[in-house]
Amino acid sequence: MKKPFFIVNPKSYLYGTEILKLARLTDKVAAKYNIDVMFTAKLIDFPEIMANTSHLIYTAQHMDALTPGRGMGKVLPVALKNRGIQAVVLNHAEHPLTLAQLDASMVLAKDLGLMTIVCSDTVAQSRAIAELHPTAMICEPTSLIGTGSTSNDQYIKDTDAAIRSVDPAILIMQAAGVSSGEDVKKVMALGADGSGATSGIIKAPDWESKLDEMIGAAAQFSTR
Repeated sequence: MKKPFFIVNPKSYLYGTEILKLARLTDKVAAKYNIDVMFTAKLIDFPEIMANTSHLIYTAQHMDALTPGRGMGKVLPVALKNRGIQAVVLNHAEHPLTLAQLDASMVLAKDLGLMTIVCSDTVAQSRAIAELHPTAMICEPTSLIGTGSTSNDQYIKDTDAAIRSVDPAILIMQAAGVSSGEDVKKVMALGADGSGATSGIIKAPDWESKLDEMIGAAAQFSTR
C-alpha cells in the first residue's frame, strides 16, 4: 500500500445490496483517482463485493489469533487469506484488544501476508503499538469517533511524531471525525499519509459525490 491512501469503513451500518452499492461507487472513484483505497465490510458480503469491483483493497474489520482447530465463532485468519482478503483492521475502539492479543494477531497476519491496520487512541498507545510494526495505523481519539469533530492539530502532530520516532515505514492515518474533503486535506497537510471515514460517507445524501470529494482530496497529495 502506498500513500496517499483512504479507507471506507461502513462498520455494521450497511449490508447486502446497500454495501454492494457503496463498494461499486468506491471502486469507481478509486479508479478515477488511482490511489489505494481500502474497503471494509461484513465477511459474508465480500464474495459479491469482490465479484463486482477491482480497484479496492479488501479489508476485514477484525480477525482473531487463531489457527485451524478449536475457536467457535471466531474469525480464522487463514480463511480470510484463502478468500482474497488483503488487509485487516485490528484494535478498533469498537473491538479493542489487549496488547498480547494484538501482538499474536499481528504475527499471524504477517505470516499470511495480510496488511495490518491497527487503531490507537492516545499518543502513548500510538508509540507502543508502533513497536509491533503494523503496515499502517489509524490514530483517532475514541471520544471523537463519529462526532464530525476532527482531532486537533497538536494531537495529529504528536501521534505522527511518536510513530515515526519508532518506525518511519509505518503509514499513518488520521480519521477521527473526518467528514469532508477539507477535513482530509487538513489532516494530510499536518503530516498524515492517509485518511478515511464512516459516518461522513454513509450519512451523506449522495455517496458518490462525497466519495469523490474525500478521495479526490487525498489524491491531491499524490506524487505518483
